[in-house]
Amino acid sequence: MVFDSNFFQRESETTVKNTLVEYLQKQHPDTLERIAQSATPEVREIITHNVQGLLGSLPSEAFNIQIVTDRQNLANLLASAMMTGYFLCQMEKRKDLDESIADTDSLF
Repeated sequence: MVFDSNFFQRESETTVKNTLVEYLQKQHPDTLERIAQSATPEVREIITHNVQGLLGSLPSEAFNIQIVTDRQNLANLLASAMMTGYFLCQMEKRKDLDESIADTDSLF
């Protein structure tokens, strides 16, 4: 999973001020790459299914698929995927903690 830090480089005059975008622009590309690489395969799979559900999932070998959108809608899709990833990572940590606590309960 790779995050393209140049995605937000060109601002459009119709873009509403977005503090998350501003924050991402200030981050070093290595930091963003490290965070993107930290997602587990399970989280990546769920995000992939989520994005495919939003875009449609016609098989590319049978169709010449081309998706056209504007910058703002693409940014919204990226933000949605990022928030989904953050949520899933937090839930994954919670699951691991719950399992760890359940394991300690069996010791008593």
